[in-house]
Amino acid sequence: MSDAYEPDTVDVEGGAELTEVTFAPLPPARGRGFATSWWGRAWLQALEDTALDGEQLKKGRRLAREGAVGAVSVRPGRITAVVRDRDGTAHRSDVLLQELGAEAWDRFLDMAVDRAGHIAALLDREMPPHLVEDAAGAGVELLPGIGDLEPECTCGTWDHCPHSGALCYQVARLLDEDPFVLLLMRGRAERRLLDELQVRSAARAEGGEAPESVEQEGYGVPAEEAFGAGSILPPLPLPPPVPEEPGLPPSLDTEAGPPPGLDPAALEVLAADSAVRARRMLLEALAPGHGRQPVPAELTPGQDAVRLAADARPEPWIAGRLAEGAGRSRAELEAAVRAWRYGGVAALAVLDEEWSPDADSLARARARLAAAWEEGERPRLRAAGARWTVAGADVQLRYDRDGRWWPYLKERGRWVPAGPADDDPASALAGVLAGASAET
Repeated sequence: MSDAYEPDTVDVEGGAELTEVTFAPLPPARGRGFATSWWGRAWLQALEDTALDGEQLKKGRRLAREGAVGAVSVRPGRITAVVRDRDGTAHRSDVLLQELGAEAWDRFLDMAVDRAGHIAALLDREMPPHLVEDAAGAGVELLPGIGDLEPECTCGTWDHCPHSGALCYQVARLLDEDPFVLLLMRGRAERRLLDELQVRSAARAEGGEAPESVEQEGYGVPAEEAFGAGSILPPLPLPPPVPEEPGLPPSLDTEAGPPPGLDPAALEVLAADSAVRARRMLLEALAPGHGRQPVPAELTPGQDAVRLAADARPEPWIAGRLAEGAGRSRAELEAAVRAWRYGGVAALAVLDEEWSPDADSLARARARLAAAWEEGERPRLRAAGARWTVAGADVQLRYDRDGRWWPYLKERGRWVPAGPADDDPASALAGVLAGASAET
C-alpha cells in the first residue's frame, strides 16, 4: 500500500480488532481509466448498476478525474472521503458495504487454506477469478452486486450523488493496486486475515489432514514426502540480483580498421540497445504473473527501427539511417518515435493506418462521444473514417480498432501524436485542448 498511511489499529470491547487505513489523495486521473483490473471494473459495475441517475455518476466521474477527492479512509463496512465541488464546497461522503459475518469468514478461511494459490495471488496484489468463484461456492460474496454500495453524503442526496460517485471511482483505483482494500471493507484487515490463515494451516498440519485440493484433484506432493526428501539434495542457490543498470558494451575503438561495410559507431549503438533490452526482458521475466502473459508479436524491421530510435536516442546521422531503414523521412520518424513512446506498436498503427469503422464500431464510437460530455459542452467534431477533427482547431481524436481514443495535434502541417490512449474521449481530448488553448 504505497499510497497509504500506517494503519491505525484500535482494540474495541470484547477483544475484537477494528482497523482503519487512510490513503493519501491520489493525483488527477487525466489520460487513464479508473479501473484496469477485472475486480476494479466489477466494483464500478456494481456502482453503475446501483445508481439511478447516470448524470450524477457522470459528474462524479469528472470530479474524481479532476482530483477533487481527498484522503480516503477505509474500514470495515465503510469508506469515507471529503469531496469538493468545482466551486470549492466540501462534502463528507460515505459509501457503506455490508461486512461478512463470522460464519462467512470461517467458510472463506477454510476454503483459502485448502487452496494456497489463492493466498499467494492476494499477496501478489491480485484477485484471481477462481478465488471469487470458490468463495461464492462457499457462500461468501466478496465483490459487491446491485444495491450493495449504499451512499451517505452531507449534500443530502439519497441516491448516489456526484460526491459518493467520485469516491467510488477513486476507490476503484485503490482496488487496482491492492485487493486487500476490498477484504478490509468486508471486515478483515490484511494482517489479521493472514494470521488467521497461518493458525488454521498449522492446526491442519498438526491434525494430519491433507488439503482438499490434493485429495480430490490429485496434483502436488504431500508435505510429509517433501519434508522427508529435503535432505537428499542441497537447496538451489538464490538467483543473482538484477543489475542496477544495463551492462556496458565492449569498446570497438581499436587500432585495427573495420572491415568494409561495417560501421563501428552504429554497431556500438546496437550493442548498447541489446544490453538495455536484455535487462528489461530479465525484469519482465521476474515480475509476478509473467508466465501468464501472452508472447509479444515479433516486430517488423520498420517497427524495430522506430523502437530503436525511441529507446537509443541516437546521433542525428544514425537517426537518418534508421529513418531510411524504416521507409520514413526524418520528420515522419520523429512522429513515429513520439507515437511509440505513447503506446508502442498499437500507437504506431494508429499513426500509420487509415480505416473506416463498420456500422457497429461507428455506432459505439458515436455513443461514447455523446456520453463523454454534458449537454452543450461537446466540441464540434468532423469525422473522416476513424479520425475526428475538432472544428476550428488543429486537434484530432483517432479511434482505434480496440475502441480507444488517441489525441493528435497538427504541427507544421503534419498530424502528430499528443498523448496516450484513453477509453474516455473527453479525457483524451481534455489535455490536448488545454495545451492548444494555452499556446493560442
